[in-house]
Amino acid sequence: MNLILFGAPGAGKGTQAELLARRYGLVRLSTGDLLRDAMREGTELGREAKRYYDAGELVPDGVILGMVRETMQGAADAAGFIFDGFPRTVTQAEGLQALLDDVGQPLDAVVVLEVDDEEIVRRLGARLSCPQCGAVYNRDSNPPKEEGICDRCGTPLTQREDDRPETVRRRLAVYRDQTAPLIGFYEQTDTPVHHVNGDRAVDEVQSELRRLIPG
Repeated sequence: MNLILFGAPGAGKGTQAELLARRYGLVRLSTGDLLRDAMREGTELGREAKRYYDAGELVPDGVILGMVRETMQGAADAAGFIFDGFPRTVTQAEGLQALLDDVGQPLDAVVVLEVDDEEIVRRLGARLSCPQCGAVYNRDSNPPKEEGICDRCGTPLTQREDDRPETVRRRLAVYRDQTAPLIGFYEQTDTPVHHVNGDRAVDEVQSELRRLIPG
């Protein structure tokens, strides 16, 4: 089974993707994670991506697709993949379809998690992270035991620049611009596209996803 999960920053996409991956034995494939791992490990594609990253430029679709191909080939025995926030462009969507065609696998479903923009601004505005160990908290749903202090390592928590309201609104605008053409692309294919209300409890959203997707 192969799934694509779209969702704006803060829509709960990563959480739902992890739950689905564990439930169905899928490999969760996030291009953000792939880029970070490849650059840290110094792979050939990672070094190429780092040149663009260091220059403040977008990593080309060809490099991203190369990383996805390597990951899929390295997990050929997996039950399938859940593509978390990938593809990001129509070119990447076409490239992914070619990769799936090469291994004779279908794309079973596309899921779009939908959450109101102001709710996302509120959610991310409550998020705190540890600059030392990377732990993430939320003032509302997952606060640290001691206010402003990391449970794991005792480091003072900070708010990432990406989570400030003005930055979040810019990120949401970019997401809408990028994702709308992709949804249109998939709606013109035979792959089912499901729009799911993500503004609910995690287990409620997960239950609906399990009802919608095959398998």
